[in-house]
Amino acid sequence: MAMRTHRTITIITAITIMATAMTDTTALIRLMSWLSPVFPTGGFAYSAGLEQAVADGAVTGAAFLKDWIATTLVHGAPWNDAVLLAEAHRASDNLDDIADLAELGRALCVSAERRRETVDQGAAFLDAAAHWFGPGALPPRETPLPVAIGATASLAGIDAEAALAAFLNTLATNQLQCVIRLSVTGQTGAAQILAALEPSVADMARRAAAATTDDLGGSAFGADIASMTHETLQPRLFLS
Repeated sequence: MAMRTHRTITIITAITIMATAMTDTTALIRLMSWLSPVFPTGGFAYSAGLEQAVADGAVTGAAFLKDWIATTLVHGAPWNDAVLLAEAHRASDNLDDIADLAELGRALCVSAERRRETVDQGAAFLDAAAHWFGPGALPPRETPLPVAIGATASLAGIDAEAALAAFLNTLATNQLQCVIRLSVTGQTGAAQILAALEPSVADMARRAAAATTDDLGGSAFGADIASMTHETLQPRLFLS
């Protein structure tokens, strides 16, 4: 009898592990889909001021590029985005809290281009992500991108830290595809930088997952100024 009970427990445990693995796999696939370059958020059209930095000569090669992206990620707008994503993940079932976070996200934008970048991408993301949900399940279209992703990931049962890591890695990847198009580096150089940034992305995701709005703030003034002045750059390839 004891042997039969033990075997039953073992089978149940195995089924639970398989179900968890399937859930984790589905979550991974969903994250890859939502943050893929082919997901229609239009991320490829934005440089977050990096095009201006290249034009100004602040980013002239791989070493400067790595430092620029690393500093911007940790001390610039991406950190605030990560905090907003984490807060939205926790507040996904409260539309009032999501609305407050969306308003805060818009207020934190240091330039008109930065605001357009996050709000337009947020609307595009929600339009596309609606294919996974029923009508009215997601936040309003004017929700900034990180708040939209955080709330949607939570509704889909995706772990906050995993969503943060994927989001931050996508930000870095978008910056690298920008500089490839701007001829600052090639694909091999971009891959090398992406590998070097991996520990920073993982650490940032871990810290942001436990962060609150009390942790908002930044000091990447060079990136902020580049974002402000980019709107007058001519000619230009990117919208921000």
